[in-house]
Parts: sequence; structure tokens; C-alpha cells
Amino acid sequence: MNPWPDRFAPASLSRRGFLRTTAAMLGSLAVPAPPRRGPDHGAGPHFTPRAKNVVFVLLLGAPSQVDLFDPKPELARIDGKPMPDSLVKGQAVDQLKGRNLVAAGSRFAFHRRGQCGMELGELLPHLGQHADRLALVRSMTSTIINHPPAQSMLTTGAGETGRPSCGSWVSYALGSQNRDLPTFATMVSGVPQGEPPPPVHLWANGFLPGEHHGVVLQGGAEAVRFLDNQPGSSRTGRRAQLDALQALDRMRQQAHLDPATDDRVAAYELAYRMQERVPEAVRLQSETPAVLELYGAEPGVASFAANCLMARRLVERGVRFVQLIDDGWDHHAQLVRNLRRKAGEVDRPLGALLTDLQRSGLLDETLVVIAGEFGRTPMNQGGQGGDRYGRDHHGKCFSIVLAGAGVRGGTVVGATDELGYRVVADPFTAHDLQATMLHLLGFDHERLVFRHRGRDFRLTDVHGRVMRQALA
Repeated sequence: MNPWPDRFAPASLSRRGFLRTTAAMLGSLAVPAPPRRGPDHGAGPHFTPRAKNVVFVLLLGAPSQVDLFDPKPELARIDGKPMPDSLVKGQAVDQLKGRNLVAAGSRFAFHRRGQCGMELGELLPHLGQHADRLALVRSMTSTIINHPPAQSMLTTGAGETGRPSCGSWVSYALGSQNRDLPTFATMVSGVPQGEPPPPVHLWANGFLPGEHHGVVLQGGAEAVRFLDNQPGSSRTGRRAQLDALQALDRMRQQAHLDPATDDRVAAYELAYRMQERVPEAVRLQSETPAVLELYGAEPGVASFAANCLMARRLVERGVRFVQLIDDGWDHHAQLVRNLRRKAGEVDRPLGALLTDLQRSGLLDETLVVIAGEFGRTPMNQGGQGGDRYGRDHHGKCFSIVLAGAGVRGGTVVGATDELGYRVVADPFTAHDLQATMLHLLGFDHERLVFRHRGRDFRLTDVHGRVMRQALA
């Protein structure tokens, strides 16, 4: 009696299976398979790195740079008046096409922070305390002004889905510092009620091996969904179950030479190890009351503050790339109220994260990036006052913040015109940010490649230059 169901029968038992397996083996001799692991298992970084880890803060929806990062006194002076034709005539401005383009000065004051005198909006007092550690880039640009493709461009280097995220590239390049925790972790907060969560491709591995997919961690009692054993099952039983499953997977792999089997086995094994390590890594109850107060975090309550504190705990435990996604920054209307609320949710935790990393010595080896996918218009969208007041999407200029390893603190890079409409000095793109991130991690972005479908791919595609003005 044949003990193997037909769909699991070894290929050697059938003529068709034998021919399929032989063809695959011969093909593997002719075309070398792409590497399954990052260069830390081979060549290593291209040069001495400045950073070992990255905390990438994504403010999805596009925060208003003219209210937070880029003061424009002249825009305030002509508030409510038409924008100059010399600047905007014939320009396509997303949903403002065909409307009168009216100047909208910021409703918030700006203050000079730190010894460097960096001007930041009044809504960011805690982040402003670190002005001398920040590189504020005011000259970012984007040719994409729709949220999903622009978010994809920021995280994967391409407007279309299917490419690996930057966290996956870092995982592939550097490998793990802690085999019991994920190399790349993502945490999400701020999703507006009734709205879908951010798309998975913002932390997906794309065509890179599956081990480089971001692992989503969440606040509350269950840090990773479905990680806990089912009621009535034991760790010993789970180990025996995984051993049996791995044996079946290996038989299947011998039959079909499917490299995805390695990814599946590695994922099962990581999940098994994470069952012991993740609860300890994210247990905020072990922090002192002073630290919890610093962040404004409450153990067991999901929030951006809790995610920032978990980010510090993950970095100190060797997680290479921590991605903090905070949604809800798309303020077409009700901007004054909503921007005040959103800035209030993130400013204190971000300041606390930088303080905590600094006093533990981790900021010297951790790059912190704070960015949205594009900016907001210096023109209003719905009216000069009340709940209608807001700003539209704007790709001609926006701001990002860098801090930590290799960053030139107290620096403002680039400039926009006096009304905050377009970049007039040192324009940069998402590809430049990605090239800079990889540079600080010790990699030439043009040489960090992965062969897929007959060509070499890289995070920065065929673009990218290092933002050296922001580096020490």
C-alpha cells in the first residue's frame, strides 16, 4: 500500500516528477541561484557603517510642513489673498485644479530651538528640545501626490506594489543580531476609525526571501497575532508538531526543489523562538514609572507612545529595523484642530525616544528618520476659517527629519521659496533618502542588489544620491 497521498508522492515515483526534478537540477547548474541570505553571511558592508539600526517613523497622510517645519512669514502676510500668478499659473495642484489658489498662512507660531536656532512649529516642543541633534531637510520633493503610490515610493522605492520595503532590504543586507527576534519589526498606530489599516506592502519582502518580511507587533495583551499556543497545547507538543511538519516540508523540498520551503521552515522556527522572547521584549510593565511618564505610555494600551517605547526596547535587543507607522495625517479640512491633536500624540513620544536612545548610548548607532509621503499646499483647500480650513496634497516640497548615527545635528538642509510652494535649493527625493539610509549602514546603494527575473534590482532603482549635506 502506498503510504504517500498522490500530491505528496516523491518525484522519483513518477516519470513526470523525475523529469521535472532533473530539469530543475540541470537549470540550477546553468544559472546560479540568488543568495538567500544577506551579505553579513558573506561579504558584509561595503565600508565602515555609522549606524547599526534604523527607526523609521512614517507619518502617513502627509503632515503639513508649513505648519510644523518650514516657517513662511511672507505666506502669513498675504494670507487670504491670491497666490502670485508668476508662481502658480498653469500649475496642476491635485484637487485644487481649476480653483482660485488662495494663500493660507500658518495658524501656528514658530520658535527657535537649541543653540543652532532651528525654527520649528509650536506644536513640536519636545522634538524641538533635540534641535541640536536634528538634521531638518526642507527640500524633499515627490512626483507622486496620491497617497498609496507615494507611500509605496517612500518605503519601497517604487510607486507600484511588489517591491521589497526598505526594512526588508536592510534585513537582507545585514541579517539578524538576535536570532530570537525579528530582524524587521513594524508597529502601527493612529488609524482613523472606520478606515482600513495601512497596506501590507509597506513592510513586505517583495521578491526578497520571505525571512525578510516585516513582523507586525501590536500593543495590548497579544504582541503578535496567533503567536500564542492554543488552549490545551504545550510548548513540548508544539516542538514535536514543528519537527514533524519540518520533516514533511523537507520531503516536499526534495521532490520539488522549491526554495520557498526554506522560508516556511525559517518562519515556523522564528515564531517558536519568538514565543519566549517577544513577550519579554514588549513588556512595558518592566519599565520604571519615570520612563513610562517620559513617553506618556500606558502598559497594555496601544498607542504611538507605547510603540516608541517598544522601539527602544527592540533596538537595544538587536532588532535591525523598526518601522513606526502613524496614520491619520491627511488634513484636507479641520486642519487646525486635527494637526494639533496629531502633533500632540507624537511629539512627546518622539522627544522621549531621542532622549532615551541618547542616554543609553544607542543614538550613536541608531538612525532615526521621521517622514511623510509628501507635503501640503501653502494654499487653503476649503476656506480661510472654521472646519473647512485645510491643505491639499503637495509634492513640490516637503520636510523630513533625521537624527542619530552619522547625522549632522543642528543642521537645516535645503530651502523653499518665500511662500513654501517649491524647492529653490538642494532638492531631494525618496530615493536620495534611501541611498542615505543605506550609506549610513555601510552600503553603496548602487551595489546592494538582488537578481530577480533576469535583472539586478536595488532599493533606489536607477536613482538616488547620498544627502551628504545632512551627514556629519
